[in-house]
Amino acid sequence: MAKFKIKKGDMVQIIAGDDKGKKAKVLQVLPKSAEVIVEGCKLAKKSVKASEKNPKGGFVSKEMPMSISNVKKAEGDN
Repeated sequence: MAKFKIKKGDMVQIIAGDDKGKKAKVLQVLPKSAEVIVEGCKLAKKSVKASEKNPKGGFVSKEMPMSISNVKKAEGDN
């Protein structure tokens, strides 16, 4: 398993993809697939069935994993 310099809670800058240029916090690092989940980036709409927690159901925006090569540590955050 590879080691990465980016850890959970780090501020990163997106360097590729639809969210290029955004700065956000890392929510999770997935080392086996070399991916990260970044707060508010690469959002996908997921359909949700009605439940006690969400009585109406509908759609929920959820962050999806992106390749760790598409992010870099934000300047000033060492």
